[in-house]
Amino acid sequence: MSDIQFRLGKKRFYDNTKFPRGFAKSGDFTLAEEEILIFYGETMLGLETGQLDPENAEEKHFLKVLDNPVKAKSKLERTWLKYAQLARGRKRFHTLNGRSKPDASSEDFTEDTSLTEED
Repeated sequence: MSDIQFRLGKKRFYDNTKFPRGFAKSGDFTLAEEEILIFYGETMLGLETGQLDPENAEEKHFLKVLDNPVKAKSKLERTWLKYAQLARGRKRFHTLNGRSKPDASSEDFTEDTSLTEED
């Protein structure tokens, strides 16, 4: 992380609304991604919201990545995109079946007694 030109945040970044137990304990982020978010998250959020102006090429590239996520090349940029998707996107919910109610047009199960009758 020493070759990063990105500014450190003035304070540590936490999202107690979406990740109240921390980023890594949520199961969605690795320990390295958690460190990136904690140390650089405030700066990335400021750049994204327009509260901060970019000071170097890496921060300018970060703003371009926000408009076009395909251009993400650094771990820092990919981590922020992942955070934004998880924090602001819809939470995936998995069920055991695809339908919540049985379809009215589906056939009811009826036992076919013609196969089990003995002549």
